[in-house]
Amino acid sequence: MPVKEKNNELNQTKTMPYYLYSDPKVLPEEQEKIFAKSWQYVGHVSQIQKIGDYFTCEVAGEPLIIVRGKDDQIRAFYNVCPHRATKLEKNSEGNKKILQCGYHGWTFNLDGSLNKAPNFKDTGSFCEGGACLRSIRLEIQTSMIFVNLDDHAVSLSASYGDFFDSLKDVEFLGELKKVWSKSRVIKGNWKAFMDNYLECDHCPIAHPSFVATLDMSQYKVIACDNYSVQGTIVKPDKTLGSIELNKAEFQGGRFYWLWPNMAITIYPGTGNLTVIRMIPIDHETTLGVYDVFFRDENLTKEDEELLQFMEQVRDEDIELIELAQIGFNSKAFKRGVLSPTENGVFQFHKMVSKALGITE
Repeated sequence: MPVKEKNNELNQTKTMPYYLYSDPKVLPEEQEKIFAKSWQYVGHVSQIQKIGDYFTCEVAGEPLIIVRGKDDQIRAFYNVCPHRATKLEKNSEGNKKILQCGYHGWTFNLDGSLNKAPNFKDTGSFCEGGACLRSIRLEIQTSMIFVNLDDHAVSLSASYGDFFDSLKDVEFLGELKKVWSKSRVIKGNWKAFMDNYLECDHCPIAHPSFVATLDMSQYKVIACDNYSVQGTIVKPDKTLGSIELNKAEFQGGRFYWLWPNMAITIYPGTGNLTVIRMIPIDHETTLGVYDVFFRDENLTKEDEELLQFMEQVRDEDIELIELAQIGFNSKAFKRGVLSPTENGVFQFHKMVSKALGITE
């Protein structure tokens, strides 16, 4: 449920200690206590529409494969052969009738069951419950595919409260197609990106084109159960590029954050959605993955303008994040201070601290 936008706890509240952004010992703990225990977005159903379609990815440092089986079910497995631990599928995506290990030739059906194990006469003891590849929990909501490495985690919908209900008025979600993707290496800790995304106090300075379009006096960041949403209205005499805008609340766009490292943006105009993931490479380097979906694969001039606008805002943010990382490594300060309007950052910091068992 939403909490108030300004929190009295924020008066003179300190940020998380800066060593959490700069100490190489922290990331292994985060992988175990945060990434391996939370729902992680890995892709969209439009990426695996046909039987045998698959894509590979990593979550918490673990190699995974997502595949559509002959029964039309989408499943997730560790991308690891049970014979001798070899990475099973090397390609990032494709279509196969059967999965084969390139080391000793073991083959697996699309449901994870063993097909053949060369040089073994009896393979019955290899696979428990009929599945030889180790499966991973997978759930799909609004055509988005999530996985969780924790077998005991609560369901996806229970994890994020009313988040998926809040998307019910976005009628085009089931029609989206992935039309553009970009990965970029950011010289900053993954949490630095989330801090930046979760407040817009920096917007008047860093994002002049963003502020020129939106009414910042009505900008809101609303903290909810394991997620937050932010946005405002468009100034009456402004449009985003040449896109015609409606009069709805958050008509300037909705900007969601989902615990721990995912963001979803929905801009006005032609049906669109962008999924942003911050995947840590090491303690001070992050892989930012941006997947853009549109209802129509044939982008209009307005759609192209929107993509350019989003890239400009991202470039401006990444410059700030990389400058912040320099400061995190400095001896000047051990931690910072949160303003009363940084309730989104406050929520994020409380959740990270709780997950890591930090009480200071």
